[in-house]
Amino acid sequence: MWPGVSESVPDASLRVLSFGAGVQSTTLALLAANGLITPMPDVAIFADTGWEPKAVYDHLEWLEQHVALPFPILRVQAIDLRAQILDRSAQRDGRFVSVPFFLENGGINRRQCTREAKIDPVRKEIRRLLGLKPGQHATSYRVEQWIGISTDEMVRMKTARDAWIINRWPLIEERMSRNDCLTWLKKQGYPEPPKSACIGCPYRSNRSWREMREQDPASFEDAVHVDHALRRHGGARNMRQAEFMHRACRALATVDFERAEASDQMSFLDECDGVCGT
Repeated sequence: MWPGVSESVPDASLRVLSFGAGVQSTTLALLAANGLITPMPDVAIFADTGWEPKAVYDHLEWLEQHVALPFPILRVQAIDLRAQILDRSAQRDGRFVSVPFFLENGGINRRQCTREAKIDPVRKEIRRLLGLKPGQHATSYRVEQWIGISTDEMVRMKTARDAWIINRWPLIEERMSRNDCLTWLKKQGYPEPPKSACIGCPYRSNRSWREMREQDPASFEDAVHVDHALRRHGGARNMRQAEFMHRACRALATVDFERAEASDQMSFLDECDGVCGT
């Protein structure tokens, strides 16, 4: 066991796989289904932001319908992130969830999307599964939460915000990198999962944007549409500074990703929390 890496929680009240439907969390689910990581999770929870590429939803449906997982995948959704960005009426209590879009003055918005679209709905579902009522303390429970972080992403490892939830990183325990996951999936005859990340995530690298434009033009066109909408008539978010999806603070449709990629020092992992992109 590597220093600082937790093992399975003895007598856990609940074992949950935080499931993003990407390479790492899919590998975790299938390793568990094949008895290669134990104890078996009780459930996998997919927090839907409402803005994943179609390939992610197709992959999730494939897992649900064509793979005999010994535990259910529960879908939960707290917000529709795309709708909130485009339509002021979709914002909760007159407030939008802040996405870290880049600002024309060189700044960047606060990031609330990971917590409100991913972390909070998973936590809420865990409490529901434990039978907890609103406001009821969970300190008498111990929940083991699996996070799909691999050895090449160890910088993303973080403890849970609640003391009664203990994060576990089984891929780290098995010393598996993302490439190891892909190799294992291929050997087992499983299809390669898509990249799990919101279509318009501003933390995408130029390579990621280029690959989306080339391999998933429908998603790229959607990102271009939403990026333009951020600045059309002041945008539904009524920001004082113009927002941009790309760090160059230019319209996404006009960015030369190939040229920018040559000097790109940022990857999705540099900024994103551990519950995104897995």
